[in-house]
Amino acid sequence: MSEAKVALGRRLFHETRLSVSGRDSCASCHDPARAFTDGRRVAVGATGAATRHNSMALVNVAYNTSYGWTKPTVRSLEEQMLEPLFNEHPVELGLKGREAAVAAELALDPAYAPAFAAAFPGETPVRFDLVVKAIAAYERTLISGDSPFDAYVFRGDHDAMPAAAKRGMALFFSERVGCSSCHSGFNFAGSWRDAQGATGEPSFADNGASEGKMRVPTLRNVTLTAPYMHDGKLATLEAVLDHYVSAQLRPFTLSGEERSELLAFLESLTDPQFIAREE
Repeated sequence: MSEAKVALGRRLFHETRLSVSGRDSCASCHDPARAFTDGRRVAVGATGAATRHNSMALVNVAYNTSYGWTKPTVRSLEEQMLEPLFNEHPVELGLKGREAAVAAELALDPAYAPAFAAAFPGETPVRFDLVVKAIAAYERTLISGDSPFDAYVFRGDHDAMPAAAKRGMALFFSERVGCSSCHSGFNFAGSWRDAQGATGEPSFADNGASEGKMRVPTLRNVTLTAPYMHDGKLATLEAVLDHYVSAQLRPFTLSGEERSELLAFLESLTDPQFIAREE
C-alpha cells in the first residue's frame, strides 16, 4: 500500500478502457454515491447482458476473508477482480484476451506512465497484473466507520443515535429477532476477523435461494444500497423485514413500533463521510 498506488487504483477504478465497450468501468456497477452499488436489481455487463447477482457494496472489503456471493474460496480482492474482468458467461467487463493490448494502451498515455512508475518502482512500466494490484489497493481504502452507530458505540456519543434507533439495536441483537446471528462483527456481515485477528470462517446462509447458499452481505450503509438480496428482488428495507418475518429461517413477529425502531437502527449504520469522500 502507498499513496501513489491507491491514487492510481482510484483512477483505474473509473477507467472505461478496462471494458470491451470502452464505456464501462468498475464504477459502473460500484457507484461511490450508492455505497459502491449500482441501484439495479442485478448488475449489467459492458455488452448489456444481465448478470445473475446484485452488485455487492464495497464497504470495508479490506476486512473480508472471502469475496463474492457464492464462492467462499475466493480469498483476495485481486483474485475476485479477475471474475468481472474476464467472465464470459455472462460478459461483465469483457477483457479476456485483451489484457496485453489494454496495458500497452495505458502505457502510451502520458498521464498513466508516470503514475505506474510511482506506484510500482522498479517494475516494468505497465502490466495488467499491476492494474489489478492498484485497483485492489484502492478498494482496501474504502473504510466506513463514521456512522451514528459508530459514534454511539465506539466513541461514547450518546446523542448520536435517537432513542428509537437504540431500541432497534436491542431488537437487532436480541435472540427473538436474531438479525445479528448472520449479520455479525464490525461489518454486520458474514465474514469477519475478531479483535485478536483470528480469521472466522466465511458465512454463507441458506436463505431459500435457488442457487443454494449465499454470502451474508454487509449492512453498513444499507439505506443506500437498494434493491436488496442476492438477486435484488426486494426493493425496500421494509420488504426485507417482511421477508424475514415470514421466512422459515427464524420466524418472529414485529409490532408496528418495533418495525420502525429496527429500521431506525439500520438507518443509523449510514456513514455520510464514506459517500462524501469520493465527491
